[in-house]
Amino acid sequence: MICCLNPDCQNPLNPNGKKICQSCSTSLVSLLRNRFRVIRVLSDEGGFGRTYLSEDTDKLNEHCVIKQLAPKFQGTWSQKKAMELFAEEAKRLQELGVNPQIPTLLAYFEQDGCLYLVQQFINGQNLLKELQQRKGYSAKEVQAILLDLLPILKFIHDRGVIHRDIKPENIIRRKSDGRLNLIDFGSSKQFTARVQNKVGTSIGSHGYSPIEQIRDGKAYPASDLFGLGATCFHLLTGISPFQLWMENGYAWVGNWRQYLRVPLSTELDIVLEKLLKKDIQERYQSADEVIKDLTYKQPLALPPAGQTSGKIPPTQAPYLPIKYSLLRSIVLFSAFILLFGFSETWYQQSRRIYASLSAKLNQHNHRPGGEELGQPPKIALGNIALSHTIKGHENSVSSVVISPDGQMIASSGDRTIKLWNLATGKQISSLNGHSQQVNIVVISPDGKTLASGSDDNTIKVWNLATGQQIRTLIGHSDSVHALAISPDGRTLVSGSDDNTIKIWNLATGRQISTLIGHTFWVRSVAISPDGATLASGSFDKTIKLWNMGNGNLIRTLAGNAQTVTAVAISPDGATLASASRDRTIKLWNLATGEEILTLVGHSNTVTSVAFSPDGKILASGSRDRTIKLWNLATGEEILKLAGRSNTITSVTFSPDSKTLVSSSEDNTIKIWRSPQ
Repeated sequence: MICCLNPDCQNPLNPNGKKICQSCSTSLVSLLRNRFRVIRVLSDEGGFGRTYLSEDTDKLNEHCVIKQLAPKFQGTWSQKKAMELFAEEAKRLQELGVNPQIPTLLAYFEQDGCLYLVQQFINGQNLLKELQQRKGYSAKEVQAILLDLLPILKFIHDRGVIHRDIKPENIIRRKSDGRLNLIDFGSSKQFTARVQNKVGTSIGSHGYSPIEQIRDGKAYPASDLFGLGATCFHLLTGISPFQLWMENGYAWVGNWRQYLRVPLSTELDIVLEKLLKKDIQERYQSADEVIKDLTYKQPLALPPAGQTSGKIPPTQAPYLPIKYSLLRSIVLFSAFILLFGFSETWYQQSRRIYASLSAKLNQHNHRPGGEELGQPPKIALGNIALSHTIKGHENSVSSVVISPDGQMIASSGDRTIKLWNLATGKQISSLNGHSQQVNIVVISPDGKTLASGSDDNTIKVWNLATGQQIRTLIGHSDSVHALAISPDGRTLVSGSDDNTIKIWNLATGRQISTLIGHTFWVRSVAISPDGATLASGSFDKTIKLWNMGNGNLIRTLAGNAQTVTAVAISPDGATLASASRDRTIKLWNLATGEEILTLVGHSNTVTSVAFSPDGKILASGSRDRTIKLWNLATGEEILKLAGRSNTITSVTFSPDSKTLVSSSEDNTIKIWRSPQ
């Protein structure tokens, strides 16, 4: 079939071979720009043009979307404005299409008096159609939608673009991976001082667009966030904000809860309330603010600190060696058998389980040197003391690392990297080059090179001795939050909010490979001491183990109830530690993927973990503002370090295991030392 390109044609489809449209007598075009074959109409833009599903003959007939602008009323203000917006949309797609959740611009041209914009086809269904089919979304599903869309808004807002038409129709769920894609940048506008201060044209959708946009034509990042809140309200209730706006104007946002079908979690309720504020000053001002609230304040399946329901809180639990827990399991299992009995099949299965438990008891009952687990070795850290508090960053300190010679600290925060003398706490120098916040720093094993990852989507490599920038690595399409350097110092690994992991040649900056498998942000990576295994932790609640040699996925560890915030590998390469928003730390057998032990004690999200170089201690930092030290031989909590006024963002040990350094959202770095 050949599709007629006359936007007023009532029956645009014609049989192949026809030269003239049978419906409107317009000349038919078989290929636009000798490349794009129009298949059918997707939507009508009210006489100004149409959107078509098409095929790109240069790409093996891959589907694409063609938007047409057929100017009418030549010389009128409306026609001029439509052409301006169309050209702006093409520019926005060219700039923003590098994001995997925004369509890519394929072409922009004029033909036969019409303008055409060709963009990537997103194979999926928009959220309005999805809502119509399923009739409603749960609170958890809406929260997941928020967490998928907010990074897209952060991405466009960071580049000075306001979408101005956030609504279910403009959000498509991709069939291939379930990720949400933001489309239709025809209403988007560059966010400049001129736009802010000048009353512009009202663009957007009533009910979804805030009052400052509809009444004054002004658009800000907070305006898109109102649209996001209205979209979530629609998905939760099935009630169109447009209908409520028609009946009550903006009064509906003051009593939106009365339309809910089911109660929301406290967290989601607070977030939606602030998204839907009529007054822009009371609304969230950035996507980052919303992400932070959703990420760090999520209700967890643990009782609040101090609420024990008659049970001893985890932090006050008496020390119980692992062997007694295993012995208890055997006794309880035996009691079950005696009480209830079983068939021959159950008998055979029970013998296998009993044998497995007994083997674990025997395995954990003794350690090298003949020491029993019930009598753990004493680790003299009771008199660890705060040595220095370093104040130098203007905002939150996101990470710290100690140089291999134990003489220097590198820290990241703001848009800078700062180097400090570990012995004195005095600043040595400041490295500047990133255009946005620096999230992570790592130092190579030889102490010569520092790498930094940033919200500007880049990684920078620095000469640590001179402070000179060596090169910038470009490849990620979103913030870089995780870095690791292989033990031989040849390979750099990065994890990003674009859900990918990239492997780089550290010496040349050449990208070696991209590892794809996580479905949400990759926020932590760690490499085993032999350089053979890579571990990655993600907000998709999984840990993945990869073969560093070929990039193949070895296995996925999925025992976390919430997002994985940090991973670390022990110095002997036997144990993997993972931290999670469920307030726990899990220890895993790196070789088999078996979960060994769960450490419970923090009262909020565990944000970071680090093994001491001697392999005896695990340190953990948390949003509960404390650092905990754990005896790895027993799983016992040794010590709690408090005194912070905000979240602990990272912890690290000195090479001699005698010094612990931590960073925090309270803008400080603390150095803790043991005299031992």
